[in-house]
Amino acid sequence: MNTIREIEQLGAPILRKKAAVVNDIDSIEIRQIVEAMQSTLATTQGVGLAAPQISESKRIIIVASRPTSRYPSAPQMEPTIMFNPSFQALSNDKEKDWEGCLSIPGIRALVPRYKDIMIHYSDQQGQPVELKLNEFVARVFQHEYDHLEGKVYLDRVEDNQDIFAESEYLKIQAPRL
Repeated sequence: MNTIREIEQLGAPILRKKAAVVNDIDSIEIRQIVEAMQSTLATTQGVGLAAPQISESKRIIIVASRPTSRYPSAPQMEPTIMFNPSFQALSNDKEKDWEGCLSIPGIRALVPRYKDIMIHYSDQQGQPVELKLNEFVARVFQHEYDHLEGKVYLDRVEDNQDIFAESEYLKIQAPRL
């Protein structure tokens, strides 16, 4: 069943709510949520999705880095479904880079994120996974993780002058793309 869901937009209460822990990864309900997330993400130019973005307050994210029109230099990786993820920064080094969000269309901003992180999550079989991520993929993970905590990337912006309309962002990025 490939159910494409509407993506919640900034201002929707669910985007500001801490998501619930997933206890039964193999339940029909959770499988249906994951299928809906996969189908929905596949219709976008996004590189990740969190369950709250499709109106499900569950601690599930998909990290799916791939080159798209929104992120042409993103590294290619298999979409990875993560249940109850967590992470630790491997250093205090943060880097500002551009982010956008399917829940906040038309806006880009420079967001500081940890460059190197160690993540922990359960896979679709319920097995624990530990993985080191860096740079762009670490950024995507932290962005999606924030959705599980009731945060959006704009909450992390240090200076309002780092927030751009997508059209202005594209003007300054055009030489780099």
